[in-house]
Amino acid sequence: MNIVVCVKYVPDATADRQFESDNTVDRVGVDGLLSELDEYAVEQALQLKEKAGDDTEVTALCIGPEKAVDAVRKALQMGVDKGVHVSDEAIAGSDYAATSLVLAKAIEKIGQPDVVMCGMASTDASGGVVPAMLAERLGLPQVTLAAVVETQGDQVRIKRDGDTATEVIGGQMPLVLSVTDQSGEARYPSFKGIMAAKKKPLETWSLSDIGVDAGQVGLDAAWTAVDDTTARPPRTAGEIVKDEDGSGATALVEFLASKKFI
Repeated sequence: MNIVVCVKYVPDATADRQFESDNTVDRVGVDGLLSELDEYAVEQALQLKEKAGDDTEVTALCIGPEKAVDAVRKALQMGVDKGVHVSDEAIAGSDYAATSLVLAKAIEKIGQPDVVMCGMASTDASGGVVPAMLAERLGLPQVTLAAVVETQGDQVRIKRDGDTATEVIGGQMPLVLSVTDQSGEARYPSFKGIMAAKKKPLETWSLSDIGVDAGQVGLDAAWTAVDDTTARPPRTAGEIVKDEDGSGATALVEFLASKKFI
């Protein structure tokens, strides 16, 4: 079985994130990491491999600047077999459509996959549309937002939790599969895994390597644009109510009522 898991390098949510002069997110001058939601996709890909046997190969695929290779390395440390990093200056500022194009072309170069695994969304943009776009570009069926994944042979069955009900959806490989953060806790890289990752193959490709013209990606080719950004206001100190005379409960109720919480 051939599994490709798409991972994203995102700015650390605990860091002070900035925007470039063109209103795109600064992905170079800030600390970043493998998107937490993509860790669940890596975990499910590894579980599929463990069930299918040793002849299964899992490839981690990432698009991004030079530092984005760290997301691939984290996936390798978790147990993925090999990594591919697509890095090209022309990709900067790409929207979902261009991102899905680059991913699809890279997947085609990797080789026909049985499963393309994705997280439910990225933690920086939270769009959640790339798996569906990938399925369209690759001409594959999609089973998305899986909270539970079950496989038997080339059949995949998932459970998707909605607001009012749980859906059961089935598909036949090859397909695109995305999982939620309810699909199972992602494993931590072990010391053995960290050391083994240093010897695993990791390739870096440019747009020309996967047959994508630079004019098809980047900010100029994006279907959407950010007109303006505003820095997050500093946190206020808040209000402290001292319950010295028994009025604390009343003050709390009044505060909740003013915010229409009660």
